[in-house]
Amino acid sequence: MGYVDDRDLCHECIVADLRDPRLGYRGAVTPEDAVLAACGAVLADIDIVTDPDRLPTYQRDRSTGSEAGEPFAVVFPRSTEQVSAVMRAAYEHRVPVVPRGAGSGLSGGSNAIDGSLIVCVEKMRDVLSVDLGNGYVETQPGIYNTELRDHVGRKGLWYAPDPASKDFCSIGGNVNTNAGGLCCVKYGVTRDAVLGLEVVMADGRVTRLGRRTIKGVAGYDLAGMVVGSEGTLGIVTMARLRLRPIPPPPTTAVAVFSDIGAAGRAVSQIMQSLTPSMLEIMDSASIAAVESYRAMGLDASAGALVIAQSDAPDAAGVVEADAILRIFEECDAVEAYRSEDPEQAEMLVGARRMVIPALETMGDWLLDDIAVPRDRLAEAMVRIQDIAANFDVDIYTFGHAGDGNLHPTIVTPRGDETAAARAFEAFNAMLDLAVELGGTCTGEHGVGLLKRRALEEELDDVAIDLHARIKEAWDPRGILNPGKAVPRW
Repeated sequence: MGYVDDRDLCHECIVADLRDPRLGYRGAVTPEDAVLAACGAVLADIDIVTDPDRLPTYQRDRSTGSEAGEPFAVVFPRSTEQVSAVMRAAYEHRVPVVPRGAGSGLSGGSNAIDGSLIVCVEKMRDVLSVDLGNGYVETQPGIYNTELRDHVGRKGLWYAPDPASKDFCSIGGNVNTNAGGLCCVKYGVTRDAVLGLEVVMADGRVTRLGRRTIKGVAGYDLAGMVVGSEGTLGIVTMARLRLRPIPPPPTTAVAVFSDIGAAGRAVSQIMQSLTPSMLEIMDSASIAAVESYRAMGLDASAGALVIAQSDAPDAAGVVEADAILRIFEECDAVEAYRSEDPEQAEMLVGARRMVIPALETMGDWLLDDIAVPRDRLAEAMVRIQDIAANFDVDIYTFGHAGDGNLHPTIVTPRGDETAAARAFEAFNAMLDLAVELGGTCTGEHGVGLLKRRALEEELDDVAIDLHARIKEAWDPRGILNPGKAVPRW
């Protein structure tokens, strides 16, 4: 790095020169240098990282099997104004920007690309306000989901979306991927909780989208468009999120099935007449993996485990749970019972959340995220087993059964490239299966890098053209997370 007078200066020296009024800024040799100089004018030294030993920490998200390039720097803005200044410089010099939150994504959406600047919002963690009367919170994007839930919980309110990664995923990432969770079968996904957003555009302009009211249809739903856009349209610097009263303690109903198809049919029947607050499923392989990882007393010989909860108030919760139990029994559950012990119920839900950590210890893993119509859930789960056999891989299927959202995860021996190749073929076969059954290639993790091919096949030509036009309108120079999420961009 250097200035036009050929001085070879480190980043700290450039920043020092920028802050010396006797010298002023006389232009940098490369676009990257120019952007770094602009960042140095608004950010503290500690919030700019160019050290090649530290950059790999921010190079990729939690996904496996996704590509990652080499960024030239990572910056950590702490305010909307700083994000705006960084984006103005990146836009002027046509430098690609990869927005990043906690890095817990599972599709490569926040992976670096070669020559990119990573804008990481992990230090933007403040809860700005909680409006008790109108039932919403305004927060910066870097706060973890659980932290926000705890914060509003102390005020007697509840934020519903609860991804399995809630303890280490950020609200900004939840917005970018339209994250769901275990409660979304009743309360919806992140988009259903977003009232408004503050967004920094590709050129650095700042806009407030959405509303403060529960209802509102003025103009296009631009806030809704940003939700799930994976950082390709703008950088979210504030989210206004709908809150609810804290629900009553749930009543839990559990069923063990000898056959995954029967479990899927039970789920379909439950959702025809009831609205549980949770309806999760684990296949036999997932049950065994969790029990091996941490002994919890699960029946490792079971074909499937279904966990349902009702948070209806007072006796209504018991009535709904009992109705779920009757459906379990009608669908030939080997065992079905209502858990009277809150600790046991929490243990069962914890077992479901523990599947991914368990699989991570077993080998190289490749996690899918498909969604199918609920009445095709049983067929999907049976055919996933067929895919496992056809490609000679181990697939562990679990997920949000009430939404038809499954997370079939392939595990192969570490470092076995031949098995990894078969895993990718099986991964793509499951994406094709989801679309064939009238579903989608991603229910909540996003397209990122892993599923762009599948997205192109899921959308028709007109929809693909609309995506390209929208991307161009929001980001005409194509600098925001290029190569991610959007087909043919």
